[in-house]
Amino acid sequence: MSEFIAPLESLIEGFARLPGVGRKSATRYALAVLDMNDEDVMSFADSLAGAKTRIKRCKICGNFTDTDTCPVCDDTGRAPIICVVEDVRALMSIERVREYRGRYHVLGGVLSPMNNIGPDQLNIASLLSRISAEGVTEVIIATNPTVEGEATAMYLTKLLTPLGVKTSRLAYGIPVGADLEYTDAVTLMRALDGRRELN
Repeated sequence: MSEFIAPLESLIEGFARLPGVGRKSATRYALAVLDMNDEDVMSFADSLAGAKTRIKRCKICGNFTDTDTCPVCDDTGRAPIICVVEDVRALMSIERVREYRGRYHVLGGVLSPMNNIGPDQLNIASLLSRISAEGVTEVIIATNPTVEGEATAMYLTKLLTPLGVKTSRLAYGIPVGADLEYTDAVTLMRALDGRRELN
C-alpha cells in the first residue's frame, strides 16, 4: 500500500519520470503543486500542454521551434559552419557561451548498437545534404566524449571526408581548477592533443 492517496501518488510518479528527478524531489514538486492556488496550477498545466502541442523540431537543423524553422536557422548573419550536437541541450549550452556564431545540426542521439540506434535512427542524411546546399565550410563535431559519442564522431568523419569539407572535433581537456594528480588518462591525453601555443 502506498503512503500517499492515489491522486498524489500519481502526481509524484509523473514528476519522477523526469530525468534526474528522484522520489524525494518528485514528492517535493507534487506537494508544491498542491500548495499553489487554482489559477497558478491551471497556468502551469496549460504551459505543459502548450509546450507539447506547439513546440516542434526545426525542419533544417532539428532544434526546437514554434514555427517551421528555428531562430538560429533564420539568422542570415550566421557563418557557414555547422556544429553537430547530440541533442538540443548541447546546442543550448553552446549558445549560452555567446562565442559561436555558426549554425547547428541536432543528431537526436548517438550511435548505440546496444540500444538498437544506428545511422538510420539519427538525423544524419539531412546533415550531408546541407553541406553543399548551404555552402558549409566547416563541420564541428561536438558529440559528448563517451564511447558512443566518439564512435559517432568517427562515423561522421568518414562520411564527411569525401565531401571535402573541413571537419574538426571539440577539444576536451582539463577543467579550470582541476588537479592533474586526479585527472584520468583519457582526459590528460586529450588535453595534450588539444594544446595551444602561447604567444
